Amino acid sequence: MVHRARSQSFVAIASLLSVLVLASCGESSQEKAKAQVCQARSDISKEVKKLSELTLSTSILTEAKSGVEAIGKDLNTIKDAQPDLEPARREQVQAATRTFESQIDSILSELTSKPSLSKLETQLKSSLTQLASSYEKALAPLNCS
Repeated sequence: MVHRARSQSFVAIASLLSVLVLASCGESSQEKAKAQVCQARSDISKEVKKLSELTLSTSILTEAKSGVEAIGKDLNTIKDAQPDLEPARREQVQAATRTFESQIDSILSELTSKPSLSKLETQLKSSLTQLASSYEKALAPLNCS
């Protein structure tokens, strides 16, 4: 009887430990948030690269608009993940996001403020180069390893 009680206790403890082990294997909300930020940063990097390689064509404005919208969605993903980041990382990500958004706003404002048709290509290419530079300064330094 004592042997059976010990056996049942052992089974109960083993079951409890396996539940705890399985629960600890899942990602924490901080890990998930970091993964979301890193994935969005990677997506932004790809869009910035694609935008910087655009050439003058009939679809350049559509492609540029699509790229900027994709970047906007990724920035929203980063913002949504920020509350779950550890405090030091959250501050770093918030600062980088604010800086990048501010630079994008400036670029878009410059691009849309009475552009001259004859200088549109030059303005657009300059703006896309600025966007790439802004990404490199603000978001690229975020550690995702």
